Amino acid sequence: MTQRGSRRSAGKAQAAKRSGGGGERPGRRGWRLWLRRLILWGLALALLGALFVGLAVAFAARSLPSFYQLQATQVGQTIVVRARDGSEIVELGPSYGQWLSSEEIPQVMKDAMISVEDRRYRSHFGVDPIGLARALWVAVTDDTRVAATSTITQQLARNVFLNSNRTIDRKLREAVLAVALETKFTKEQILELYLNKVYFGGGAYGVDSASRKFFSHPATDLSIAEAAIIAGLVKAPSRYSPTADVNAAVDRASVVLRLMREQGRISASQASVDVSAVNLKEETGQNSVRYFTDWALPQLDLLLPETFEPIEVWTTLDTGMQRAATASIQANTPEGAQGALVSLDRDGAVLALVGGTDYVQTNYNRATDAMRQPGSAWKLFVYLAALEAGYTPEDRVVDGPVTIDGWSPRNSGGSYAGAIDLRTAFAYSKNTVAAQLGNEVGFGTVASMARRFGITTPVSTFPSMVLGSSEVRLIDMTRAFAAVSASGRSVEPYGILKVTTGDGELLYQHERAREVQLVPDHVAAGITDLLQTAVNTGTGRAAQIGRPVAGKTGTTNSNKDGYFVGFSSGITTGVWMGRDDNARVASLQGGRAPAEAFAAYMRYAVRARPIEEFDTDLELPEWQLEPDDEQMFGDPDDYYFIDEQGNLIEPGRPQDEGEGYFPYPEQPGVAPGAGEGDRPRQPGQPPRRPGGQPLPGEPAPDDPAAASDDFLRRAIGEESEEPPRQQQRQPRPPSRPPIEY
Repeated sequence: MTQRGSRRSAGKAQAAKRSGGGGERPGRRGWRLWLRRLILWGLALALLGALFVGLAVAFAARSLPSFYQLQATQVGQTIVVRARDGSEIVELGPSYGQWLSSEEIPQVMKDAMISVEDRRYRSHFGVDPIGLARALWVAVTDDTRVAATSTITQQLARNVFLNSNRTIDRKLREAVLAVALETKFTKEQILELYLNKVYFGGGAYGVDSASRKFFSHPATDLSIAEAAIIAGLVKAPSRYSPTADVNAAVDRASVVLRLMREQGRISASQASVDVSAVNLKEETGQNSVRYFTDWALPQLDLLLPETFEPIEVWTTLDTGMQRAATASIQANTPEGAQGALVSLDRDGAVLALVGGTDYVQTNYNRATDAMRQPGSAWKLFVYLAALEAGYTPEDRVVDGPVTIDGWSPRNSGGSYAGAIDLRTAFAYSKNTVAAQLGNEVGFGTVASMARRFGITTPVSTFPSMVLGSSEVRLIDMTRAFAAVSASGRSVEPYGILKVTTGDGELLYQHERAREVQLVPDHVAAGITDLLQTAVNTGTGRAAQIGRPVAGKTGTTNSNKDGYFVGFSSGITTGVWMGRDDNARVASLQGGRAPAEAFAAYMRYAVRARPIEEFDTDLELPEWQLEPDDEQMFGDPDDYYFIDEQGNLIEPGRPQDEGEGYFPYPEQPGVAPGAGEGDRPRQPGQPPRRPGGQPLPGEPAPDDPAAASDDFLRRAIGEESEEPPRQQQRQPRPPSRPPIEY
């Protein structure tokens, strides 16, 4: 019975086991099965991922440049700008200093960088898992702060091969490249590359460049405090730069020293150094130099083939004159206004260029970009056109009320001087006389004269244009006056003498532009006479510097713009003052602040140059003194040619309309096909109204009988009482009445 019961119990147990009763529940068994499967799949995916990462790292490491290739790689072009004497005035673009090997870099510099940027640098494999886990924990528990996760190796990979985009893709590639760098290079090589390539602000790449920029000595001589300042810059170069914010740089350096102390890399006494006592390099450069470089350096795109190697640009700038120009503008510009100055040598070389009172506050270049009204300085072109048409400084004109096409100009003082000579009218800037002259020679002729002398901005032909209503650039006006100083020959402003590589290879050499005779010598002499009188006795007396000066003032309506442009001893200088918003400036007149700034600068600029007297002799060329039928037998080089609009024509050049080539015009000074009314009146000839009509009381020039009789009388000597026509100044016939409208 007992044996049978025992067998029955065993059978029930086996049946229960087969039916699932009395053992583990099916749910628990399934959970464990899925856990085992999950672990197996996870291990498989991890192995597959590791294989993928390993292959990616292997391919990346294989494609990485060698250490020496990375050492030679630069991230941008360095441009060293030099003055005309060869001294360095500014360095633009990245600066790399000297490459320092790992043995040459001070240990304190290495320790400072590792302490603040990657404390486990010596132990990780390019990516710091502990630092990554800490960053993830901070991101989960603290929404207000995101910890940095990039190691020194990752930063090197990003700086050399990638960009700074904050994307997952970029971070993954950065991690792969970091591991590849670690597999290919040693820790010391990676740290050497990093410390020689990382950006420290102010254009300085590498510790040596940063040390020279901020402390004026090589990085091999860095102290603990200096190393802490440099190491603290990497996080935010612009924020912690000692040249931008000394206090921020000192505070950041103190954090670096504390971290070095906590990590046992320096002692407590070393960590207590006074960072604020570090001697920083003083900024000696002139910020106004940037106005010049902003104008000159873009021209390299046209002068040079594409190049990425470091270059040196040798310019025309005179550093002493630039300082004097900056000081004169800052000292004389009225409060709340801006000022600009351009100074050209006799060949067009820019000696000084100031585009505003302070480049740091505003880098807008008012010397080369701003378009402002020149006021009466524009009368240069009006009187040039009049002199070319036959006027001389002694000719009599009438300063009185005049109305032209409904426009009635007034003089600045509101009074009129009556009958005066041309020289006096120019010296005292009589608006009514300028209006009459412009009306006689033609406003289009005045506009053409301005374009002939280098004005590139649009020029109106309304009557008021004679008073400077058209906007111009200061550099263009200065160029026009420089052409007068050059006896009527064209002048092309330039600022670059040559460009060389860092090794001295010549890439570009300036060649002097071909000169073109814009007006005859006697016209240039006549306008110089007028300009000199304006300074000696007229509105420009404040521009006197104790030697001959020729120039012209300019003031616009409501004193919005003040101008003075003049020349002396081969240097031509233009000054403008006004407000950027074109508002009125109290008491701003061209004969005051601009003329005073001109004088202050020019006293320095010409101090080492010999005194030069101006050529104001109005000798006429031989071809003008011969009978009309023999004019073409003179020297062709004495001719200059203008078209119907007064534009200069160069002999032997094809015309825009496609007439082809012609060696010289049919008549001196007149293009083929021009009518009599378009021909410029020569000195000594009677004046004509537009269209060629003579003034009342003058003989008709087209009367054949009168012309023949006049020629015969002179041929037989009946007019022997008239002085022989030699090369001398020809006064206007006394019977000619003053111009009246």
